[in-house]
Amino acid sequence: MGNSLANIGVSGLRTAQAQLLTTSHNISNASTPGYNRQQAIASTNIPDMRGNGFVGQGVQVSTVQRIFSQFLFTQSLQTQNQSSQLDSYYNEVKQLDNLLADTSSGLTPALHAFFNAVQDVAANPASVPSRQAMLSNAEALTGRFQSMDQRFSEVREGVNSQLTSSVDEINSLAKQIGRMNLNIQTVEGSSGGQPANDLRDQRDALIRDLSKLANVSVVRQDNGHHNVFIGNGQALVVGSETMALKAVPSREDPQRLTVAMDLGSKTVLIPEHQLQGGSMGGLIAFRNETLDSAQNEFGLLALGLAKTFNDQHRLGQDLSGLLGEDFFKVPEPEILSALDNTSASSVTAIVSDVSKLTASDYRLDFDGSNYTLTRLTDNTATAPTAGLPLTLDGLSVTSGSMQAGEYFVIQPTREAARNIQVAISDTAKIAAAAPIRTEAATSNTGTGKISAGKVDTLDANLQQAVTITFHSPFDGKFDIAGVGAAETDKDYESGADISFNGLTVQISGEPAAGDTFTIGANTSGVSDNRNALLLAGLQTKKTLIGGTASLQSGYARLVSQIGNQTRELEVMNTAQANLLAQTDQSLQSLSGVNLEEEAANLLRYQQAFQASSKVIEVSNTLFDTLLRI
Repeated sequence: MGNSLANIGVSGLRTAQAQLLTTSHNISNASTPGYNRQQAIASTNIPDMRGNGFVGQGVQVSTVQRIFSQFLFTQSLQTQNQSSQLDSYYNEVKQLDNLLADTSSGLTPALHAFFNAVQDVAANPASVPSRQAMLSNAEALTGRFQSMDQRFSEVREGVNSQLTSSVDEINSLAKQIGRMNLNIQTVEGSSGGQPANDLRDQRDALIRDLSKLANVSVVRQDNGHHNVFIGNGQALVVGSETMALKAVPSREDPQRLTVAMDLGSKTVLIPEHQLQGGSMGGLIAFRNETLDSAQNEFGLLALGLAKTFNDQHRLGQDLSGLLGEDFFKVPEPEILSALDNTSASSVTAIVSDVSKLTASDYRLDFDGSNYTLTRLTDNTATAPTAGLPLTLDGLSVTSGSMQAGEYFVIQPTREAARNIQVAISDTAKIAAAAPIRTEAATSNTGTGKISAGKVDTLDANLQQAVTITFHSPFDGKFDIAGVGAAETDKDYESGADISFNGLTVQISGEPAAGDTFTIGANTSGVSDNRNALLLAGLQTKKTLIGGTASLQSGYARLVSQIGNQTRELEVMNTAQANLLAQTDQSLQSLSGVNLEEEAANLLRYQQAFQASSKVIEVSNTLFDTLLRI
């Protein structure tokens, strides 16, 4: 009896000791990240069958288990993944919002200053200081375009750098998870299947860190391994084996890094739409959905300014009496050859109509017989054509030499803000005047008046002398005579357009028989401001995106789009962070260490230890009593 009682007491001591050790371990790791509290699970020993029934034989610790909810952990991975993506996206788009909306360093102040200088030239067309101010403000405006585009490029380089860092960190975490899988299998195999709680906590913490970088899914194996997949099912960790990711140049744009799987003998690109979630997914989504379009739209403004200002400037006349030259150097489209293209393949492209151009990139494909030009924002394509040129949205591919299956990506606006420059430096070259002058003959007897005229296009006969003569006797008709303009018996309508030689005039009132009007070169246009007024009007004239936007409204729309997106992401990011905090709180309430509860357990297990010691003491006393009989 004494021996049996002593054994029961010893089992109680051992169990209480294990519980005290487990409680102490919990207290020591209360602040350890990723630690899940543990509990020593006690069970009764096999009872002894005697004549009067089963008599208990004490207690044993069957296992030490961690208090862990797989459901809550999986939920926390998903919530963490989405939170990291939104946080990464928001941090990046906030940089663009700060850049574009800045009231001092944004584009708006420089744009206003330049067009104010143009208006000053219109007010004082012969003033050299006003002309110099216009050139200086033009230099400042192109410099602002260039500096802001440089900031876009820095953000883009930052995305590349962060992608590289994320890939390196993912590879490091994958290797650690693979080693943990092997260690857990070894330890649990040598312990008869008892769980390696601390190692499992460390592996879960690594998986949680991985979920911050990319969308992960975990498949649990019977041997204790956790196989980890990223994206839409790309294997990253299988048992103790790991696959490595690489940041590699995109096929379309060597300056753009994308993610690939390194399979040793070959590298397989992972489609970017499959890399959703985590900070890496946020970076890719930001670049594809916001950065590309924002930089393209900003470049469209620069290209639109250069093209429309040049078109109008060439219709004017400078102080020397010459037709205007290009005021800005117009940036050429950026043409990117796919990595698989042969070095001999090439294409040339121009912007033929900036008013129709969109902020999209375009792709030119050749299947061996036909060319196809595709707008990449919505995959709208031209009909397959056997030869070039090929035009879509004001972008014209003029020539090319390609092999079957090759393609080029054409970016008509991406680099425009970086490459815009002022083309003239001589103030006398500013074409503020109109190159034509209209005049009514002093001998006219009617009340007819001719307008100052408007130049529509550059024509070889634009400045040739032309005469409009009304029939005598008057029959409501007139004749046009001059180089490039010979028409007779034209019906007169007061205020109607009369167009020839690339210009348009209107005659109003009641001309008399024999009245004549002349149109010719502007030989004394030093103080003429007609073309300067038209140049100043380009600030608000709707010349972009099919005549729906001006330079000013186009930039305002871009600022508004980025601002609204930033605010939307801020709200979503805050909500997701709150959801993550609630999920973590639920996980901690179950698996976290409660120091007050553990302190109470210490007292309880201490008393159990003392009670078991008392059982052993009673057993010794009973045994001594028997010996004295």
